Amino acid sequence: MKLKGLRRSRNIEDRRRSGGRGAGIGGVGLIVVLAIGYFAGIDVTPLLQGMQGGGVQSSQPRTLSAEEERAADFTARVLGSTEEVWSQLMPQQAGQAYRPPVMVLYSGVTQSPCGGASGATGPFYCPADRKAYLDTEFFATLAGRLGARGDFAAAYVVAHEVAHHVQNELGILGQVSEARQSASTAQANALTVRLELQADCLSGVWAQAVEGALEPGDLDEALNAARRIGDDHLQRQAGRVPQPHTFTHGTSEQRARWFARGYERGQMSACDTFGAERL
Repeated sequence: MKLKGLRRSRNIEDRRRSGGRGAGIGGVGLIVVLAIGYFAGIDVTPLLQGMQGGGVQSSQPRTLSAEEERAADFTARVLGSTEEVWSQLMPQQAGQAYRPPVMVLYSGVTQSPCGGASGATGPFYCPADRKAYLDTEFFATLAGRLGARGDFAAAYVVAHEVAHHVQNELGILGQVSEARQSASTAQANALTVRLELQADCLSGVWAQAVEGALEPGDLDEALNAARRIGDDHLQRQAGRVPQPHTFTHGTSEQRARWFARGYERGQMSACDTFGAERL
């Protein structure tokens, strides 16, 4: 992805200098174990109990490495591109103004109104404070351990969380949350799958809008990332037989197909997963 010329977003809250990284399993290792738990719906508590060794939190300010600084710059520029895109598309296609979210960068652990954030949660969006949360070491996990390499794979992660904010702005998150209250576990999971696939599709709409910044292979990187974090793929990677009733994000094929649909059509209306008979 061509970053030159992309405006850096100012809606970045960087908490990585404040310390708070746990000792023990630490760093990428923590995220590897827990990201699998998050995406696949697996209880990884036994793994953590066996791997952690008396966590200690530091209150000393951290000095960010050059790699961490690059990750922040990359995230800010991708976030800036989402602001440009949705500030245009929301009024044009949804008839309402766009209020951009804040992206919280953290290292190890942090807090949010939606609960504690750590490698266990993976990147996520909290509608309560309209902020997206990202431990930038997840980029390394995505490339090294999950096999989703390339800068546009990382950009897809940022765009996906921003897409959840778009859903929040449209009132979709609230509607799904309300519907989940009276649903069975399987029904609630099915609603969440439709929500996640819609976010994948909206990410594809964003990708088409920034097509001028794409380089050869970028689209393939995003599609590969979508496949690598499909519920069926992650459950197989964890040694489990895929169980569709536990899926919360969709299969690899579904995630890639809905992203491609958004990219090909460039219209928010193409992302109506809730009205689709086939996902």
